[in-house]
Amino acid sequence: MTDGAAAGPPPIRHNDHSPLVPPALGAWEPSLPVSVVIPARGGQHRLDLALAALAAQSYPAHLMEVIVVDDGSDPPLRLPEIAPPGARIEPAAPGGWGIAHAVNTGAARAGGEIVQRLDSDMVVCREHIEALARWHHLAGYVVAIGAKRFVEEPVLSPGEVHDAVRAGSLGEVFDLSAAQASSTEQTIARTNGLRTSRNPYHVCTGPTVSLRREVFHAVGGFDPAVLRGEDTEFAYRLAAHGVVFVPDMDAQAVHLGIPAQRLDRERAVRTVAPYLAQRVPLRRDLRKDPGRQWLVPYVEIVFRLGEDPDPGRVRAAVGAALSGSLPDVVVTLVAPWSKLAEGRPGPDDPLFDLRLLREHFAHDRRVRLADEGDGITAADGVTAGGGVAGVTGVAGVTATPAPIPFRYTGPVSAPLGRDSLERMIAAMQDDRSGMLVVDLGEDGPATLVRTEALGRALLLGAADVTASIEATHGVRHGARADFWPAKDRKDQKAQKTESAGKPGKPEKTAQGAQGARAAQATRAEKAVQPEAAAQPGRAARPEKAAKTAETAQTDKAAEAGKAAKTGQAASGGARPSARVPGRAASAAARRRNWRSLLRSTLRSD
Repeated sequence: MTDGAAAGPPPIRHNDHSPLVPPALGAWEPSLPVSVVIPARGGQHRLDLALAALAAQSYPAHLMEVIVVDDGSDPPLRLPEIAPPGARIEPAAPGGWGIAHAVNTGAARAGGEIVQRLDSDMVVCREHIEALARWHHLAGYVVAIGAKRFVEEPVLSPGEVHDAVRAGSLGEVFDLSAAQASSTEQTIARTNGLRTSRNPYHVCTGPTVSLRREVFHAVGGFDPAVLRGEDTEFAYRLAAHGVVFVPDMDAQAVHLGIPAQRLDRERAVRTVAPYLAQRVPLRRDLRKDPGRQWLVPYVEIVFRLGEDPDPGRVRAAVGAALSGSLPDVVVTLVAPWSKLAEGRPGPDDPLFDLRLLREHFAHDRRVRLADEGDGITAADGVTAGGGVAGVTGVAGVTATPAPIPFRYTGPVSAPLGRDSLERMIAAMQDDRSGMLVVDLGEDGPATLVRTEALGRALLLGAADVTASIEATHGVRHGARADFWPAKDRKDQKAQKTESAGKPGKPEKTAQGAQGARAAQATRAEKAVQPEAAAQPGRAARPEKAAKTAETAQTDKAAEAGKAAKTGQAASGGARPSARVPGRAASAAARRRNWRSLLRSTLRSD
């Protein structure tokens, strides 16, 4: 993304945009066309003032167009006498309404390489457009944010505003000493111009923001379903895309009137909360309701299955992922799903288990099926993108999981511990690293990637994604013991022992039960004549011998029943037999019988 920009700037670490040094205002030659998009509904007089200020900009007129999108005004908005040469009014596209819909309409009709989103009640200073546009001449992945102050609207004419802006002094027509500063500017100052901000998207609240048009469309534009907080939600998706947020205090502006959120802050916060809770997973403070599922998950968990997966392992790995301490996750299963023919399978279907797994998970909304041709790699979690045509229930894997903020990629042979993801995310949040690589020994590596770091690497066109993430966010390494609790590691080791067919405790228990039954039978036989055994040469009394024999037979039956139960428990509920060597063999036999039955069913008409 270098068109119209200087040759590659050094990598920007997190949001520290210090390597980008903009030219002085008025001392450079712009080349990128700008489209100013103004959503508006009513408020003709304020719009007249805004357009009068835009008509006096220092940015070259031949490189600037202004699109006012009328969001159903009654009467319709009109173009005033004082307006930029490239200004026009466009009706909002049919089928929608609201600020987000209006901005999307304007961006879709924009011809400029830079989209400048501006409110219709904003009066900007003479260098406003120039100040923000200069950043986009340096790098294509910058989102530039203008400054604003709130003023009570005075009685002014468009001509007075135009003359004051052209003279370079908003203070001539507005009492800036009485203006209320924006709360976002306090955050900007506290974080050294957002250089040290962990979540700089918070201050990108919309009244004046500019970005490359291709970046606007790459993240999908504004979400028309977000009726409140649409600017914050859009900025969050920009952050996940990997952009750098740059505030420019030279891009001054006044906002006509006091915003509603300042008049009733509690109501404003309540109104925005449900929209952000559904769509901005990083707002953990808004996701405290137990048992909830949200529109945008917190983590995508990716497992590669191959052509011949072990169904038991896959189900165990998915179950562990969905039952962990982080409930808002989604699982993506990568396999050659496109190879599964939709017609009648043959009796010796080589993808038999894969077919069954597809049916097992196809109807679970928290599980996605992605074709392995889309190319997720365990090393970095990057894919080539694209979908799988003509495969029912199979979605394509995107290059990044955006707007999901994290992607975990790991082997099914190492199911996640209950709090493994939480531990991994906490480690990454501690040092703000972009990737965590965990050595799982013989199971191979597991990675957790921060989506914004992955997005930055793709924006930079990095050939080596991991190296790019190391340069912009950092790569952290860890051991299994750091993130998998000891109990989970022990359980996984036991599962591997069973699936390998090695004798373990269950087999020993079954053998012990058989030995116990033999010993009990011997004791019962001896107990038939206990007194004779105790006193040789003395005959037992007939009635006592009969009673003793009856008691022994009863005890023998009870002991045999108890031993049978013990054997059943030891062999997973199956009747113990000397021909069954262990649980793994029993499971294999049941699987063969199950598959044979299903195959015969598939062959029948």
